[in-house]
Amino acid sequence: MADGDATIRLDQGGINARILAKEAKVDFRRVESASRKIPTTFCSPEVKRLFARYLNSMQLNTYLISVIARTKLPHVVIETVEGALKERLEKLHAEVNEAIDSAEALCKVHGITRLATYDTEPLAIEVKVISSFGRRYLELMTKVDQLMPMLETLAIDDVIEVAQLDLQKALAKKSVRQVAGAARNFAGGLRQRMNAVAAEDATQLHSGKNQRSGAGAGSPNAQPDRPTNDSEETSVAVGAATDSPVDSVATTKPPRTKQKGKVLTATESASPLSAPA
Repeated sequence: MADGDATIRLDQGGINARILAKEAKVDFRRVESASRKIPTTFCSPEVKRLFARYLNSMQLNTYLISVIARTKLPHVVIETVEGALKERLEKLHAEVNEAIDSAEALCKVHGITRLATYDTEPLAIEVKVISSFGRRYLELMTKVDQLMPMLETLAIDDVIEVAQLDLQKALAKKSVRQVAGAARNFAGGLRQRMNAVAAEDATQLHSGKNQRSGAGAGSPNAQPDRPTNDSEETSVAVGAATDSPVDSVATTKPPRTKQKGKVLTATESASPLSAPA
């Protein structure tokens, strides 16, 4: 940053405030993972905007992939997606590393020992990283931020043309956007699969209820002739007791006859009186 030049009015952090205010806040209220707090500083305006726009949204998509989708889909599906995303990240890291090496080589060849610097305030922020994907993505942004002033220096010293400067910057920014786009696409695909599984489970549950209700209505164990109230049950029981010969004999009492001063049983009345001797 320039010092002691009274003819220049420099930025005092207003650009950073506008960059951060422009982007919508990413909703992390449902994220329950622990996070590493990594102090980070970005100097190039390109990476400042890329960071504000993509880092946290990418982390939210990878959280859906690695945590939420893993509880609802087969693990082999999640591992395949994670492997593809990791492969994409490592490939882009290699490309940016190669670009940095090429820029450093050009600087050495042309005797450039001091790189150009930005006169705007750097964006110093503590980044919350919740996964290895977020950490590697932040490292990729840091490398691109390192590349940008090297390219600016080569253009200032006429080592590369302005058109080549724009092309190299565009490629570097594209590498950052590719990771965020891949994470978004993977998360969207897994979200559709989770919705399909939930819809299928709901359909099976509904059909199972219908089958149980139909089976209950047409069951051969149903008893339509069963008495519907207590009076009918009582009348059936009484009829059965009246028609039973065993109960009839058991409950019939022998008749009793009266004699003078004595009550005779039916056996005594039926036997003849013994004659006097």
